[in-house]
Amino acid sequence: MDDNSGAGRRSFLKGIVAGAGWPGIPALAAAQAQRSIAAQPADRIHYPRTYSGRQLAMIAFPLGGIGTGSISLGGRGQLRDWEIFNRPDKGRSPSYAFPSIWAKRGNSKPVTRVLEARLMPPYAGSSGLGSGNAPGLSRLESATFTGEFPLARIAFEDAHLPVRVTLEAFSPFIPLDTDASGLPVAVLRYRVHNPAAETAAVSIAFSIDGPAGQDGRTNEFRSEPELQGLYMSNPKLDAADPLHGSFALCVLEPGNGHVSHLRGWPAAKWWASPMLFWDDFSEDGQLGPESEKRTATGALCLQREIPAGQDANYTFLLAWHFPNRTPKWSGWDAPKGHENDVIGNYYCTRFADAWRAAQHAARELPESERRTKSFADAMRRSTLPGALRDAAMSNLSTLVTQTCFRTTDGEFHGFEGCDDQRGCCFGNCTHVWNYETSTQFVFPSLARSLRKSAFGYSQDEQGGMRFRQLLPDGIERWHYAAADGQMGQIIKVYLDWKLCGDTEWLRDLWPKIQRGISFAWIAGGWDPRRNGYLEGVQHNTYDVEFYGPNPLGTVYYLGALRAAEEMARALGDNASAENYHALFEKGRSWIDQNLFNGDYYIQKVRGIPKSEIAPATVGDMGADNPEQPEFQLADGCLADQLIGQYLADIAGLGPLLDPSHIRKTLGSIHKYNYRAQLAEHDSVQRVYALNDEAALLVCDYTKGGRPKIPFPYFQEAWTGIEYLVAAQFIHAGMIAEGLETIENVRRRYDGERRNPWDEPECGHHYARAMSAWSSVIAFSGFDYHAAEKAIALMPQTKAPEFTSFFSTGLGWGIFSIRHGQMELALREGSLPLRTIRAPQSGAAKTSVMLDGRACAHHRDGTALVMDQDIVVAAGRTLVVRA
Repeated sequence: MDDNSGAGRRSFLKGIVAGAGWPGIPALAAAQAQRSIAAQPADRIHYPRTYSGRQLAMIAFPLGGIGTGSISLGGRGQLRDWEIFNRPDKGRSPSYAFPSIWAKRGNSKPVTRVLEARLMPPYAGSSGLGSGNAPGLSRLESATFTGEFPLARIAFEDAHLPVRVTLEAFSPFIPLDTDASGLPVAVLRYRVHNPAAETAAVSIAFSIDGPAGQDGRTNEFRSEPELQGLYMSNPKLDAADPLHGSFALCVLEPGNGHVSHLRGWPAAKWWASPMLFWDDFSEDGQLGPESEKRTATGALCLQREIPAGQDANYTFLLAWHFPNRTPKWSGWDAPKGHENDVIGNYYCTRFADAWRAAQHAARELPESERRTKSFADAMRRSTLPGALRDAAMSNLSTLVTQTCFRTTDGEFHGFEGCDDQRGCCFGNCTHVWNYETSTQFVFPSLARSLRKSAFGYSQDEQGGMRFRQLLPDGIERWHYAAADGQMGQIIKVYLDWKLCGDTEWLRDLWPKIQRGISFAWIAGGWDPRRNGYLEGVQHNTYDVEFYGPNPLGTVYYLGALRAAEEMARALGDNASAENYHALFEKGRSWIDQNLFNGDYYIQKVRGIPKSEIAPATVGDMGADNPEQPEFQLADGCLADQLIGQYLADIAGLGPLLDPSHIRKTLGSIHKYNYRAQLAEHDSVQRVYALNDEAALLVCDYTKGGRPKIPFPYFQEAWTGIEYLVAAQFIHAGMIAEGLETIENVRRRYDGERRNPWDEPECGHHYARAMSAWSSVIAFSGFDYHAAEKAIALMPQTKAPEFTSFFSTGLGWGIFSIRHGQMELALREGSLPLRTIRAPQSGAAKTSVMLDGRACAHHRDGTALVMDQDIVVAAGRTLVVRA
């Protein structure tokens, strides 16, 4: 790829530096204007990625809606990890849940297979592979898996099968539309091609052991014109049981195909039941007649005649409905006595049972599928580097796992991640969720729900924000506040407002935002002397407290002050704006003078007597002696020391520190924290990368010397931090370093070593890793200020043609820049515009065309300002030559 230097961008940046403070400038704009940006490496990870052979082993692709739980599609085409029962359930699967195919061409002998690729080693176990899912039944020779969340495709291969079969699997997933993206369903569409010169009869049958508990399960066959299937429930299960609910196995649009079913396999001892089912299906590709005595394993079959050279679709829909989410069952902390309260699921308020959910999904499928594929197509058409797209889209899958849920009232909540059988680290943990930007740009209403929690009951009367939320809400608060979590939320609320433009929403929150800042000033607090830097006891994402000034907490604080300043000005509170600005300037000057060691920013460790520490600022996991604290950063090079700057870059708040120091720090992070391989990296901590793998370590003490006992996790490699640093590299013009960092992560998640759709930290599907989306923002150079109706499109490449996906709180689509001409096409929503900034084309005359109609405008410095506001609506295209 081309490098990212270029006269157009340099002139733009010079104009920004000299101009009127456009809010979307990267922090290092001034420095970038004076130098060339590093060349990009060749794109080594293609998008979408494909997996085959041993790479299929670890794949578990989550299928489900936001806040509904998921069933994962394995690399071989098998269903695994049934996590639909209101908590994580790694390894859980019904005793039998598999598709089968029967194919007969002309008068030839039919071929019957389980519609999965063959099982892969290891084969060891106390009973070999056991009998669950009938591992001894014949399967297909091989498969190739293509994943681009929210779509998965599998191409099966088998020389003995007379037809060719592919699978496309997805659940509706549409940016900005949480209801359409929150259906408890998975769509599995098998496409069968008949390559022969004669008609083929082909049947696909799906068997599923009713998942609602054990004793008392019933399966009922239901038939409607476009939806037929089995409704699975358990009337004998107690209504309060966590497994109380229903499941639906459906086939859509059978048309002139023949549907047959078994409400249960024939009941028999030992393993006769699956044998009798297999005999029945293998005989003629149909099911029945039913036995009088049946198991709870139901089966649904569709048989079609496929003419020579033609294709046929077999679309199965799985739907579920399990309403009894409780804090204790899922792993969420609750006020004493409320552990077993049903906090419920929002999706269960929309549908009475699984069949109603299936009906809705089937009715809406043509449109929801079109919209889902439009989203996937927009990212596929982007010329963003492949590794960047792969990382961003793959980690969006976290939203449909049990890391996330929506309670009955519709509010969005998130664990940090998932243990195998329960949520890990409850409470929308602010200092973890601060890292991610996926909710803010792709589902902004979910982000605002998180803010409602943080600035709601979780915030005490002084303004201290408890960084974990207990449920049910409004009864009891978590014990203490986290400095990094609180300051990050203030920056994030500014970004939320900027993306949606709802100033009244911001005005309602403003008193709480101000209390969030002033909490730092309480006696024994973080900045009790109002010096503009945090010097008190600061609980943080490393689960300990840092004592004394340090870059992690203080740069966050500077970002919060800048965000508060901008919000104050937008609300007409100029006095507060001036106060925040003065404190910001005071703090940034002190930090550059006192914490920068010439390479990066360090901590000045200061012991503090316990009597001088505000109780709401300290937990019980850090130093036992606050006057001589251990577990400190000290002189280490912390990978996320500039996380406050990271959020400021995304929010368009400009540089918080000396730009040359920021640039030097980022270079030092790459110099000290990056490891090309880890075979000689000694660590006694958790291991997320090892041996020949490359990674960016949390902290390095090469220059500063390691304390005897540093803070926890310093030896580890967290993908959520690696993506954060990569985004900062890209913002700073260090394109090669940024893409290298992302590529190294995604190489580790290659299907053989790890699941590409599960980046763990403290639990599977860790929320911090959704910081991967930030590189889309950084590389595309997209910035939108809804309240000011202002857009900037300044990608980090000088390639003559560039295309990228974009999203705001109001709409999403794609934009392209070709030889100085910008084209923006909105696919959903609307985008009000007054001001446009795009790369300078050098043309003598500017133009702005909306659907071919000229829009009157004038130039103001580097911006084009419309004489009248315009609105780019869905389906409309804006063409600009600046």
